Amino acid sequence: MSDSAVFQPRRFRTTVPYYARYRLAYPPLLIARVVTRVGLESGDSVMDLGCGPGLLAIPFAEAGMKVTGVDPEPDMLAAAAQEAKAAGVALNLRQGSSFDLPPGIGPFKLVTMGRSFHWMDREATLRILDSRIVRHGAIAFFEDHHPDTTENLWHRAVRDIADEFGRADAPHVWRRAQPGFRGRESLLLDSAFSQVESIGILIRRSLDADAIVGLALSLSVSSVETLGTRRAEFEAKLRAKLAELSPDGNFVEIAEMRATIARRQE
Repeated sequence: MSDSAVFQPRRFRTTVPYYARYRLAYPPLLIARVVTRVGLESGDSVMDLGCGPGLLAIPFAEAGMKVTGVDPEPDMLAAAAQEAKAAGVALNLRQGSSFDLPPGIGPFKLVTMGRSFHWMDREATLRILDSRIVRHGAIAFFEDHHPDTTENLWHRAVRDIADEFGRADAPHVWRRAQPGFRGRESLLLDSAFSQVESIGILIRRSLDADAIVGLALSLSVSSVETLGTRRAEFEAKLRAKLAELSPDGNFVEIAEMRATIARRQE
């Protein structure tokens, strides 16, 4: 199974109602630190590749950047447009992906990706972006990491139950388990963007069982489409486990929100 063979442009179509509502937002402080480290100035061009409903595109537009959001899912683009309007910012939203970037876009000072690089033909994407990013520009990969704490036992439960419903067969999970799989850091060090640094901010938020179920449904491995006729069974198992973990239905999430910045060697 190769990276390019698993491209499914509408993989996230049933996650749209849950994505912006339940996924972790990126802290303004993290956005501000990336802006500073990359040397962005008001009006600089930024592309958010795999923009979804605008969780990165909108904060960078609010920081004064000229943002192009690219996503293969038209319903995600519609959600991003709605969220941008509510935030009072303008986005240039284009349908496309790392496999078929819209023609004529760029160059950019920064390309951002939020939890999306693992869906791409990663080496090919880095080569393509080399021609779309200005000399002193950068790529910033955003993600969240959940440390092993007692507060995050519910997060492990979501993963374990998703495993029962076929999570291991998801292309990005399957590839990661194969011998010889190269992580992002390894690929970056062999790419044009081999100067790499990371920024992390620890956050904590409260949530309830409904929010955790919504978060699970925002994931491609446990989306409404992926679960199909087993959705009710999945949700029942998850809610039963959550009730076991917290009878009062209150939960805490602790996560490190990370940005990994990759630039060309000077």
